[in-house]
Amino acid sequence: QMQLVESGGGLVQTGGSLRLACVASGRIFSEYNVGWFRQAPGKERLLVGAITKNADHTYYADSVKGRFTISRDNAKSTVYLQMNNLKAEDTADYYCAAARSTYGSIRWMDYDYWGNGTLVTVSS
Repeated sequence: QMQLVESGGGLVQTGGSLRLACVASGRIFSEYNVGWFRQAPGKERLLVGAITKNADHTYYADSVKGRFTISRDNAKSTVYLQMNNLKAEDTADYYCAAARSTYGSIRWMDYDYWGNGTLVTVSS
């Protein structure tokens, strides 16, 4: 089993920044690709971005491209989501998920482990 714990969410004004962290334990973190998803109230969970096991590739949804950056530190078993120039439509619960065999999948069932999420609220 792997446990994933997100942190760093909170309330921020439009145009502000937040840095989310996802800390893993229980498995060899460097063997897993990681995705960040978000889910707004009443909407489906969507892939925001992803990073490969050794960070040689990243993927971003069009809605966040140029504003969000994913990075990871395998020595710390942590993946980060740096979010800049936040907009009201970025308000959502943000989840990290780990997948051993797939990278960048938009399908939640392709991920082996999930965190419990952290709430990001962007006020206008």
